[in-house]
Amino acid sequence: MSYSNQATWPTLPRTERGRPIVLGGDPKGKNFLYTNGHYVVIRDIQNPASCDIYAEHSTTTTVAKYSPSGFYICSADISGKIRIWDTVNKEHVLKNEFQPFIGNIKDLAWSNDNQRIVVVGEGRERFGHVINAETGTSVGEIGGHSGVINSVDFRPTRPMRILTGSEDNMANIYEGPPFKYKTSLQNHTKYVQSVRYSPDGKLFATGGFDGKIFIYNADTYELIGELGPPAHKGGVYAVSWSPDGSQLLSASGDKSSKIWDVATRQAVSTFVMGTDVLDQQVSCLWQGEHLLTVGLSGFISYLDKNNPSKPLRVLKGHNKPITAMAVSEDRKKIYTGSHDGFVTRWSVPSGDQDRVKGQCHTSQVQDMCTTSNCVYTCGFDDTFRKIDTSGDEYAMWTVSGESQPRGISTDGRLVAVAGHKDITIIEGNSKKIVLPISYEASCVSLHPEGSHVAVGSCSDNKVHAYAVTPSELDERATIEHRAAITDVKYSPRGDLLAACDGNRMIRLYSVQDSYAPAHDFDWCFHTAKVNCLSWSPNSLFLASGSLDTSIIIWSVENPSKHLILKKAHPQSQITKIAWIDNNTVVSTGQDSNVKLWDIKF
Repeated sequence: MSYSNQATWPTLPRTERGRPIVLGGDPKGKNFLYTNGHYVVIRDIQNPASCDIYAEHSTTTTVAKYSPSGFYICSADISGKIRIWDTVNKEHVLKNEFQPFIGNIKDLAWSNDNQRIVVVGEGRERFGHVINAETGTSVGEIGGHSGVINSVDFRPTRPMRILTGSEDNMANIYEGPPFKYKTSLQNHTKYVQSVRYSPDGKLFATGGFDGKIFIYNADTYELIGELGPPAHKGGVYAVSWSPDGSQLLSASGDKSSKIWDVATRQAVSTFVMGTDVLDQQVSCLWQGEHLLTVGLSGFISYLDKNNPSKPLRVLKGHNKPITAMAVSEDRKKIYTGSHDGFVTRWSVPSGDQDRVKGQCHTSQVQDMCTTSNCVYTCGFDDTFRKIDTSGDEYAMWTVSGESQPRGISTDGRLVAVAGHKDITIIEGNSKKIVLPISYEASCVSLHPEGSHVAVGSCSDNKVHAYAVTPSELDERATIEHRAAITDVKYSPRGDLLAACDGNRMIRLYSVQDSYAPAHDFDWCFHTAKVNCLSWSPNSLFLASGSLDTSIIIWSVENPSKHLILKKAHPQSQITKIAWIDNNTVVSTGQDSNVKLWDIKF
């Protein structure tokens, strides 16, 4: 057996209210990049479904920027470390790793000769530092600020200058090398959140939480004028220059973005992105002919200069850990639910995505299952909900659980929900059976014929198998494991039940033989807790995902053979796994990424 990664549908940028994020752009105009968790995500700007993910940071990443040559990327994290790695090789070979200061790095910039890097942020002893990209030696101090530095930029032309924006409401200029404080600009009345030089280096712009944007002469540091005024009714989170330097793109907390004519200092276009708090715009990037903005939701919008009322496209997905997944019966759609209660629909194989509309869960989506025309979901808001797959919208159907639901399963007619302290069987739109239980359920699986339901427990470490009758659940078998049961799944044929636990063990049971073990040995090749299981449609293979970041494909006909997909989601546990067909597996992780795998037998 062998495998290959068919596609990766990446996480969105991780956002936080009141905090700008930084988008980086390839100097050749081909890619853009951003960070989430331990990862740097590189996406093709014309075909964003094509992406690459760098996963070598040991702590949360904060910002990444291409070098002017385009051959290297410098990425930074909350510990104050930066890693410089190449963009040419698929392995992204590490060139250098330095620690300019200890603390959260909020922004960084390269000098135009690729030789120097300036980093700024929340350092314990300093808020910024300039180092040599080859040796890590100091080439200047970033002093003169009394608050955290939020933004920094290198002048793209000589003489070299560094521009910073800080929470002390000032923008500072540093001359060098070696770089030393020159002067402060004090026109803003609130935090300065974004500072950027124009491409020709003759001007620079500063944007702040006072909603104002100022344009300055880069040689004399004199104020040329203010855009607006004011530019926005809410705080300005980011500014980005057009390639020719004649216009400026701004993103604001007032839920809008604007294009400004720098010469007249007037708005050319205004993009109203919505009315919800998640429509606040926290970043922007003008990359060639593409204008990108990022909302607080994490959605990436491609703006249309010719039609400000509607974006050209919007990249959606998740930026919080994915906790639930299901594949539609026609195998053309994948549904994923996340920690924040949202559900996203993905199209196979294009990767096109959209967020499911309607009243979603108000907290974590715990599990989901599909029938021919709908998706059933359960969440930590103690409700079961239904999505109409024809319009990918929540139906006006909500059932409150007796206790917090932990898993949901269906045979197409019945729906079984395992709650914290009960098992519920739903038929049609109402509860048919509610069985109180003395143990704490963790997962559930309904037999394909609806005749049995298996419930895994995380309190007594047992699998409880029940026969489903018209009026009650009759317990037929109790199977003991050494650790908490994490998942149970009946095979599509209905002859086997697979169960996994926190002690790395996976075991198959024969349904016809009163749930006796199907083999005289267990599958224990994972190195940490097994989180999830999924059967191939032909019932010949079982896939498992684990805390150890790996996926294993097991053969039922040849139990001694298996295929290990090591580090399927680097630095992230596998949260859910499913088969699209007998040769394609889809997996989700704590990293918010969705990955498709080709399996060859």
